[in-house]
Amino acid sequence: MKTGTDRVFITECPRDAMQGIHDWIPTDLKVTYLNQLLQCGFDRLDCGSFVSPKAIPQLKDTKEVLDRLDDKGTTKLLTIVANERGAEEAVQFDQIDFLGYPFSISETFQQRNTNASIEESLKRVEVIQNLCVNSGKSLVLYLSMGFGNPYGDEWNAELVMNWSKRLYDTFSVNELALSDTIGAATPVLVEQLFSAIIPELPQVKLGAHLHTLPQNAQALVKAAYDGGCRYFDGAIKGYGGCPMAADDLTGNMPTEQMLDYFNQQGIETGISKPAFDRAITGSSAVFL
Repeated sequence: MKTGTDRVFITECPRDAMQGIHDWIPTDLKVTYLNQLLQCGFDRLDCGSFVSPKAIPQLKDTKEVLDRLDDKGTTKLLTIVANERGAEEAVQFDQIDFLGYPFSISETFQQRNTNASIEESLKRVEVIQNLCVNSGKSLVLYLSMGFGNPYGDEWNAELVMNWSKRLYDTFSVNELALSDTIGAATPVLVEQLFSAIIPELPQVKLGAHLHTLPQNAQALVKAAYDGGCRYFDGAIKGYGGCPMAADDLTGNMPTEQMLDYFNQQGIETGISKPAFDRAITGSSAVFL
């Protein structure tokens, strides 16, 4: 059993769960659900995005949703941006603590996801980081395709390490999340990457944003934890996934499976079980 300093920090990602759903989720329902999640004690809530409504129509009401959320309590709010314009909008909201930007180490996916090359994306990171610093926000970079890609683009563990170092050294971004956009990760690979990168970048909070089939979930959580990761993203019941990626069957990491694993191991999560159980019930109204 783990104790004491083995606290993990969990980001719940309703934005990731909702973004690919075709049928419109009413704003009132989104607000109700997010307010339930705010009662759970998550470290962060990935609650919306400032991207083109043409790209992600489900989240075109993010501004209204933000203005109707209850007191955040101890939970910090994160929203996703895909370019400078989105970041300029996001930093205007006092409620928002973190901006997340998907930086792909796959050239093909960077184009598909943000309509930019990797070189153009680096310029965006510079602008967005400056906006965050000047407005008292923090930037989280998601290393999309962090565990492989289906496009034939170069991928290896050294490439992931080099990009992690470069992004920290160049922009002083001290939060990175290795993102398994298509469910390519294996437990061996997950533990290997975290074990290699964390000692090399002790100043960086390195998180796990894993997409997975439910039957693989706890093995991946264990591997990331054993590799030294203490920052985990999930979505209740594994809803969602990336609409710009390849596999419709690969959803998000189910939060309840993460919590079950951590609770079994005696690892502190800070999550209120009664509030979380209410949120699971509430999710059934959102994700029909």
